Amino acid sequence: MSSFSLGKELAGTVRKDGAATLQDEVAQLFVEARDDVYRYLLSLGLYPPQAQEGAQEVFLRLYATLKKGEKIQNPRAWIFRVAHNHGLKIRSRQTSQAPFDAELELRIASSEMNPEQSVLEREQNLRFHKAVQGLSEQQQRCLFLRLEGLRYPEIASALGISASAVGEFLRRAISRLKRGEL
Repeated sequence: MSSFSLGKELAGTVRKDGAATLQDEVAQLFVEARDDVYRYLLSLGLYPPQAQEGAQEVFLRLYATLKKGEKIQNPRAWIFRVAHNHGLKIRSRQTSQAPFDAELELRIASSEMNPEQSVLEREQNLRFHKAVQGLSEQQQRCLFLRLEGLRYPEIASALGISASAVGEFLRRAISRLKRGEL
């Protein structure tokens, strides 16, 4: 099932009084965060088809959880926590770990740049991904989640560590990137 068809399936119908349904709310979150979740799953080492299926599974789990009446204080943090755990489970079943494909990320994002801007951005992204490969796995995870816009407590929740540990991992990662130790 494609991302688009899942979004349409979740969208359902809007009630006659104009209020958003649970399906509408989950569909909106899906539209806003699916690419972020997909990229994060790729960064964990999932193959693109497994990352796509994993992203869809995360939002199906969100819908099922909310439909049961459970309250989620921070849906974005919850989504990444589930994506993290689910991604690690999928990765452990893969026969070998595929490296993150920075070129694939560029194809995901739709851009309306001129060719020169596209080449410059692609080169910058490739240098960034090469540099990040030298970081520890935990530093990489914290960095990718921070780049997706999560705050320290949200990253801590997603990875099951303390917010102070997140801060330390990010401080060390940024320090290494700045010094060019990679």
